[in-house]
Amino acid sequence: MAAVPVSVLDLATVRTGWSSTDALAATIELAQAADRLGAERFWVAEHHNMPAVAATTPPVIIAAVAARTERIRVGSGGVMLPNHSPYVVAEQFAALEALHPGRIDLGIGRAPGADQVTAWALRRSQEGLGHEDFVEHVGLVSAWLSPHGVQAGRGITLTATPAASSYPEIWLLGSSDYSARLAAQMGVRYAYAGHFGHLDPAAVFDLYRRGFQPSETLAEPHAMLCTSALVGRTADEAEYLAGPSTIQWINIRRNTMAPLSSPEDARRRLDAMGGSDVTGTKVVGTAADVRERLDALVADYGVQELMVLTTAYDVQTRIDTLAAVLG
Repeated sequence: MAAVPVSVLDLATVRTGWSSTDALAATIELAQAADRLGAERFWVAEHHNMPAVAATTPPVIIAAVAARTERIRVGSGGVMLPNHSPYVVAEQFAALEALHPGRIDLGIGRAPGADQVTAWALRRSQEGLGHEDFVEHVGLVSAWLSPHGVQAGRGITLTATPAASSYPEIWLLGSSDYSARLAAQMGVRYAYAGHFGHLDPAAVFDLYRRGFQPSETLAEPHAMLCTSALVGRTADEAEYLAGPSTIQWINIRRNTMAPLSSPEDARRRLDAMGGSDVTGTKVVGTAADVRERLDALVADYGVQELMVLTTAYDVQTRIDTLAAVLG
């Protein structure tokens, strides 16, 4: 996988019997391994009120990860902007960049990352952001995280921090073509969530490239594909270790979320169901097979970067998968 930089997406997965403390400790362990192994970025997601996900507050986790790693870029995959005050997001990431110059990414998403009740608790409102609100707020965050700031009237210029020496990289994330079009229009980096998206990535990336308008921060389109992968010593072992991710996706479809099950429990449940047509992890196999398939994805879609999510019961499986992908 030397052709493009490889990065990691993590959800601070809570497995059966674990506490949130255990899940976040595993995230730190994975991040430190990614740092040693030479991965480009380590991003944490934002989800709320989910039994299997402890990644609820990306800025807090990013601060912890960046403080315990040395060179890897650390960021959000992503901050769900409708849940937050855009100015607070800009301030948080300006502070993170000041603490760790040149290492912070702000990935922005449009979905709430939560059910409607939880979204209400986050926003303290029954109303979500509309299309025009999101576009405006992304533009404001981008301006606040720049040397220009925003002219707010009465002679006041709003900036995210008083004396920035550098600024986070801004990415737009999405599983539809909406964010691809907006990222192109704004001239920012774009990441497609291929680990759960159902569109043809080739078409989405083509929209982004054809519509791209150069900006002060980015002269040419820069695209990343995120997919899910898991490596085992044999193909059978890989399928066995990927069982918990399949059960997790079945639970999501049934709206019966639970902590991540063990491979043994997942196998029992799948056998009892007579198998499943759900694919919990996109790319599963031996190291050679997974690298070959990921290489093909990079070549087919012409992306500049690749990001990998590994849903596994043991953190060591996540580390082994990353090591195998990086080769």
